[in-house]
Amino acid sequence: MGLDPHLLFRDIDTGRGLVVAVSGGGDSLALLLLLHDHLSRHDPAARLLAVTVDHGLRPESAAEARQVASLCAAHGIAHETAVWRGTKPRTGLGAAAREARYGLLADAAARFGADIVLAGHTRDDQAETLAMRAARGEGAGLAGMAAATLFDSRIWIVRPLLGLRRHALRDRLAARGVPWIDDPTNEDPAFERARVRRALSEEEVEALAQRAQSEGTARQALAGAAALLVDRFAARPAPGLLRLDHALFGDAVDRKAAILALRALLASAGGTPHLPDAARVGALHARLVAGGRLGATFSRAVVDARRDGVYLRREARDLPTVALAGGGLIWDGRHRVAVRAGAEGWTVAPLGRERADEMCPAAAAGVPRSLARAALAAEPLLFADERPATDAEAAAHGISVVPAVAPFARFLPGFDLALAAALGRLLGAPALPAAPWKHHIDAEA
Repeated sequence: MGLDPHLLFRDIDTGRGLVVAVSGGGDSLALLLLLHDHLSRHDPAARLLAVTVDHGLRPESAAEARQVASLCAAHGIAHETAVWRGTKPRTGLGAAAREARYGLLADAAARFGADIVLAGHTRDDQAETLAMRAARGEGAGLAGMAAATLFDSRIWIVRPLLGLRRHALRDRLAARGVPWIDDPTNEDPAFERARVRRALSEEEVEALAQRAQSEGTARQALAGAAALLVDRFAARPAPGLLRLDHALFGDAVDRKAAILALRALLASAGGTPHLPDAARVGALHARLVAGGRLGATFSRAVVDARRDGVYLRREARDLPTVALAGGGLIWDGRHRVAVRAGAEGWTVAPLGRERADEMCPAAAAGVPRSLARAALAAEPLLFADERPATDAEAAAHGISVVPAVAPFARFLPGFDLALAAALGRLLGAPALPAAPWKHHIDAEA
């Protein structure tokens, strides 16, 4: 892929404005200036905001953010710095920083009125990511980073530079006399990515990047096939309860697609952010193919195979009670609670068996009452000052609860868009935002 800005950005929908994540490194600066060149020539009315996230992890970070702000001012580009405040975790710092970074970028985009954040990940980053995941034996992860990932079901993270090499971008900056900041952690062997970056040859970078492209195409096709199976063979006969037709486990169904569909359904029913292990679910699939009664638990989901279908529901243990705060939360991985006004004294907790017993006759139509009651008991209920709240009270406080597709509630790679959309239809979740492309590529997936 060449460095023609028009070819890089022509398919991205600029209608609501664009946010660019700019650290000050060579890749993100090149992204910003290439995009600015494109918009100036082809879409001058488009709104553009550069955002620098200051994680507060290095003494130099505040000064680096100011340096980016100065460069943006010189080019007439709006800029803001988002600071990760509060206590930093002692373990899992990298994952926490990533979550905080995308959260801050998403919040900045929302304030700006945009739903797309552009990130400067390159072909080199893709190869490094694949090498690290391959070393850990991550199957689906070998597709690498998607060209677009939906964060928190609201903001698209778009990576238009995945086809470009890092050195080509820096050569472009050097030719324009634009300096960039070299983050010392990129060369520190204490970090896995720095070690991998140093070890990869040019040939290995190209081979890994090509493999990611091939794996991504295959992953998207398999997810599409699994989505069709979800649409065809899965139903939600009662709140919190899924029923799978035995035909899903028949000889006429592709085994790989059926196992992926089953993994996604288990994670959705159990509220887990990751799909359960493929090998273990493959063994479960084999048992379901064999037929007969079966009881098991995977990813916090109870599997109950009966004559009329295979039922999935959330198991009864470890259901949380959570105080609401401004902005909302994802409850138990399965429901998104939005708070648009005050939430003092409000909590969300499981309905519980006693209330489920009272409500179950209306919920149990067509399914065994014991299953409907157990599933309903694990569904959420809003409380105001420790008493159950009415729908009208919740609406008056701007509080709403809607289903969420647990494995994709925070990060939905574009590869899995069709599968996530099928799960959303099954669960009654809100429709996904339109794809970030002008012609809505895969928008109906």
